[in-house]
Amino acid sequence: MFKFENPEILYGLVLLPAAILLYIFLTIHKKKSLKKFGDDALMEKLTPEISWLRHHIKFVILLFAWALLILGAANPQIGSKLVKSQRKGVDLMICLDVSNSMLTEDISPNRLESAKRAISKLIDNLSGDRTGIVVFAGKAYVQLPLTNDYAAAKMFLSTINPNLVPSQGTAIAHAISLASGSFKDEKHSRAIIIITDGEDHEGNAIEEATKAVENGIRVFTIGIGSPEGSPIPDFNSNGQKVGFKKDQDGKTVVSSLNETILQQIASSGNGVYVRSANTQASLKKVVEEIDSMEKQEYDTRIFSDYEDRFYYFLWPALGLLLIELFIAARKSKWVRRLKLFENRKSNA
Repeated sequence: MFKFENPEILYGLVLLPAAILLYIFLTIHKKKSLKKFGDDALMEKLTPEISWLRHHIKFVILLFAWALLILGAANPQIGSKLVKSQRKGVDLMICLDVSNSMLTEDISPNRLESAKRAISKLIDNLSGDRTGIVVFAGKAYVQLPLTNDYAAAKMFLSTINPNLVPSQGTAIAHAISLASGSFKDEKHSRAIIIITDGEDHEGNAIEEATKAVENGIRVFTIGIGSPEGSPIPDFNSNGQKVGFKKDQDGKTVVSSLNETILQQIASSGNGVYVRSANTQASLKKVVEEIDSMEKQEYDTRIFSDYEDRFYYFLWPALGLLLIELFIAARKSKWVRRLKLFENRKSNA
């Protein structure tokens, strides 16, 4: 098992692109300033000791050193000992709609990203519960089996996008069936949360919710979007927004929240339905219901000992800093002599 002891320090890596842009800007500015005093050939003779190549090399070395220092400070660790542990919680499968209609922007930045952020917050608040993720559009797929590894759950969540399910539609019935079959232990309290706009609903979702209840599983639904609807953005191959989707008649396609079907599914699934522009608040209401469910004990294996690996990054970083220190920013004497020799030869 691999993890960072101080993952928040990794945010320091975002400074690297900013440093590169700043360096490029300053380099261009310096060269423009020198051109004011004469052309390139003249300035090279007047400033023979300036070496732009060495400046670039020193900067690249400093960039790598900074990246290694950040990684080392975050202290990567490797789990070295597995121990058996008992935990108590609920098994929870989250079914997330990834159809194109979830890109509608009636909730900022769009329905899908808003739902993903809320799920991430939910995972942060879990303690002892096992969670898994099912994604669905025209079909449903298990994105993450049940796990208590919350870091892995958030990593898988971050990769979710509409391209995961190429076939369009809203196969809620398939998602419920797949989620129900993903639970490992029938003795545990189990619940399914469906997050969708419910549009273009396909299949017999109400019947699947009824079957889930018969197997001791509660089904909750969260409607995301507005009943009034909003246009579905259209993107080109580069991911740039180029307008809105249109039907065969050239009319703009408007996506609306289908509350009726979601209310019926929740009612048949012995759960609750909530709708809100604030998906995180909606999840909180559902989680309160889930927390009221009886929590069961289960055995799991966790890493109890972690070995530090920060030195794999810090020592190379220090080595790069020493190398940078000994690289002069000016041209060496033997290089200047070579150029002087070339000038004399040409004059002869």
